[in-house]
Amino acid sequence: MTKPLEGLLVVSLEQAVAAPYCASRLADAGARVIKLERPEGDFARGYDRVVHGESAYFVWLNRGKESIAVDLKQADDLALVRRMLSKADVFIQNLAPGAAGRLGLGHQALRAAHPRLVTCDISGYGETGPYAKMKAYDLLVQAESGLASITGRPEGPGRVGVSVCDIACGMYAYQAVLEALLLRGRTGEGSALATSLFSGMADWMTVPLLHQDYGPGAPRRVGLNHPSIAPYGVYACRGGEEVVFSIQNEREWKRLVEEVLRRPAMLADPRFADNTARVADRPALDAVIAEVFGSLDREALTRCLFEAAIAYGAVNTPADLSAHPQLRRVTVQTPTGPVDLVAPPVEMRGSDFDLGAVPAVDQHGDALREEFRA
Repeated sequence: MTKPLEGLLVVSLEQAVAAPYCASRLADAGARVIKLERPEGDFARGYDRVVHGESAYFVWLNRGKESIAVDLKQADDLALVRRMLSKADVFIQNLAPGAAGRLGLGHQALRAAHPRLVTCDISGYGETGPYAKMKAYDLLVQAESGLASITGRPEGPGRVGVSVCDIACGMYAYQAVLEALLLRGRTGEGSALATSLFSGMADWMTVPLLHQDYGPGAPRRVGLNHPSIAPYGVYACRGGEEVVFSIQNEREWKRLVEEVLRRPAMLADPRFADNTARVADRPALDAVIAEVFGSLDREALTRCLFEAAIAYGAVNTPADLSAHPQLRRVTVQTPTGPVDLVAPPVEMRGSDFDLGAVPAVDQHGDALREEFRA
């Protein structure tokens, strides 16, 4: 099967999560991705050893890449990278702000030398402004962006349990690179792109920010409930089991009241007249739901919700996800053996996933040095 980005060369001077995420998706789409690592390897290789001794983050984000270890303080290695970039279509880097420029690998110099090149610089807070030189990791940006303040239970802020700032940044970088490649196809010119962990998460925080700037204030922490839609959250059944369910519009609210709660008088109650009213009087609403749900076991309740076409789900653990009937997997080779990863979220109908192996440090170093020798 021909992949969309076959024939494109990506050189990625990357570490950790955000840049490797972007480059891994380009590799999944068929691009040839050369991963430039420190002589000791990307430090994300050492985050943990849970996958046959390999890091879970690393096997997830580095499939399908070629690895070469380079020391950019050495003239020969820097010259090698320059020769790679002379043939590349995309250059991604997430060194500290200014570091690539000091090496002569800044976007201005590269774009002047190679007008068709698409460069993508990834940083923590951006390359200008008072935070430009601050180090930035995922949890720090979760806190700095305000995400932690709206996450968790009422008694205190919480961390989103995955590296959401890194992932969001990597997704935006991937999107921007694809857009730049499309633009190059029309104009013949590359682009100089820049994104950051903070800017990606700031975008995701738009709704709470609009509540802060134009409403009564940012939503309060409500645990496993939605701050601005009600009912939408977790409720206990008889026996203590929990169900998450959601009402998105007034048609669903009417069905919930009549077919599940069986309290038709609630439809005329001004406390529950619309979503804004229900949010304002959430305790009264929750009391009714708790009374009804508490009288039903989980099987009976979910049957009622299903028959009423009300969206619901379980409060699952990672162990439950591992056994989930909807989870699609794909096998990827690593230096220490095959690993079953989550399959890419988007399927190309009629085609199987064909993902490359996860490389060892400098696995392709000799071959790449020979290919790109002076």
